[in-house]
Formats: sequence, structure tokens, C-alpha cells
Amino acid sequence: MRYGYIGLGHLGGHLAASLIRAGYELTVYDRDPALAERHRAMGATVAGSAAELAGQVDHVFTCLPSPQVSEAVLAEVLTTLKEGATWIENSTLGRDDVVRLGGLAKGSGVEMLEAPVTGGVHLAAKGAITVLVGGPEALFTRHRPALEAIGTRIFHMGPLGSAAVIKVITNMLAFIHLVADGEALMLAKRGGLDLKKSWEAIAASSGTSFVHETEGQLILNGSYDVGFSMDLALKDLGFAMGFGREFGVPLDLAAQVQQTFLRGRAAYGGTAQSTQIVKLLEDVLGTDLRAEGFPERLE
Repeated sequence: MRYGYIGLGHLGGHLAASLIRAGYELTVYDRDPALAERHRAMGATVAGSAAELAGQVDHVFTCLPSPQVSEAVLAEVLTTLKEGATWIENSTLGRDDVVRLGGLAKGSGVEMLEAPVTGGVHLAAKGAITVLVGGPEALFTRHRPALEAIGTRIFHMGPLGSAAVIKVITNMLAFIHLVADGEALMLAKRGGLDLKKSWEAIAASSGTSFVHETEGQLILNGSYDVGFSMDLALKDLGFAMGFGREFGVPLDLAAQVQQTFLRGRAAYGGTAQSTQIVKLLEDVLGTDLRAEGFPERLE
């Protein structure tokens, strides 16, 4: 099957590269042509537009920054994508967006799989990210080999919309853990402890988390370079709060963390790294959280 990939940013660029490495004949497109050059060098065909790409392939992957962009790109793709094709959406969308956009695609004879990913850009670069899938079982089975090219752990969560719910839950937990980890590291620093040893002790304890073991290193390095922005964090927290209202679940911690990220965006801008949320505490206390021996980026 010939696949196309639209959206070659921090995350999508790695997912597309994994498909190429797995031997798929891939056509790629991004509105920033420079982002496609590494894929061209790997053997991909580079299209001049989303519509041009869709006219050349059997199925289309997308990884885009917002539901609004996903809808605009889908509208363009549907002008040339043939009936019976599948649109596989790696972006994080709200459940209502997934169901609505899936209906628009179906109206043009195109099926949809939602396949948001989780685990971090560094795992996407290795083809080792986790993929959360929603959609018909038969469609999932058809595209599972391609999904396994981009990730090592694949979970079919149920019908369209179900992957959106679990993805938002996982991101909500990650942002809560991030704020908590900053507070924990600051307690260690202000308590006079060695930060490197403190990080190692936490990582070996019942208090550890995936966020501590990964993003905690970027905080201690001072790069904060996780490849995920304040704006994206607030988008996902907004989805989480919406689910809380819909399902009648009080989300006290998520609500507090959402307010913390609003302060972070006001201080550092929407494009700032999400890990810079910890810098709010560093700045107000005049105490940085630097330690030797931690990487600038995760590998």
C-alpha cells in the first residue's frame, strides 16, 4: 500500500521517517518545504500540496497541531483521495472532533482511524512510541503493519473517539506529573541535597514516574527541550476539563495544573517548551534546578 504523510513537525517528521525505514513507499508534504528534505533524502516522494499528495497514494497519515488545521487539511485531501481510502490521524483531537471529522471523511467514501501517539518525541524518533487507536476492528487490522512501523506498543481502544479519550487522560497525567516533579526537585535543591543524587533516588523509588525519568533530565540540564509547547499542553488540558464536565468527574488536580500552564504561557509564550512550566518555580524562588550529567535532548 502506498501511504502519504502530511505534517512533518517535531512528531510527524519522525513518524514519517519510521514508515520509510520500514520499507513503505511514502509521499510526504508539509507547508514548510524544508521539513520534507530529510524524507526526500531517505527516498520519499515530496508533494507540492496536500491535495497533490492525496491523489498519488492509497491512504493518508496526518500529524497536525490543532483540530482546525486537521479539518482544513482533510477538506483539501478529500478533493483527490480515492473512495475506499483510509485517513489515519496521528494528531491529538477531542473526541467530538474525531467523530465529526470521521463523519465528513465517510461522506466522501473515506474511512478514518484515529491513532494518536504517546511517550515523547525521542521514542517517535526510534519508532518505539505507543500508538492508541480508535476505529473499526477490520480497519485497524488492515493498517496494523504500518502502525507497528511507527510504534512498538499498539492499543486498539475501541470505536472512533475512544483513543481521543485515553490520549487526553495520559497527557493530563503527564502534565500533573511534570508540575509535581518540579516541586519535588525544588524541595531537594532548597533542602541542600545534591540534585543528581536526588534525581537518581527518586527514579529508584515508589515516587518515580515516566515524566521524572525523561523530562526531569531536561529540566536538570536546563534545555527544557522536549519538543512540546505550552499551547499544546493547554489544548490537551482543555480537552481533559471538557471530559470532566461531560462525565461528571471532578478534576481538581487537572484544573490547578491548567491554571499553572496558563501562567506559564503568560510568562514564556505559547511556543515555549512545556517543561518550562517548572521555570515558574525557579524564577519566583530565584533558584535554578541545574545538575551535571544530564542530556540536552532525550535519545
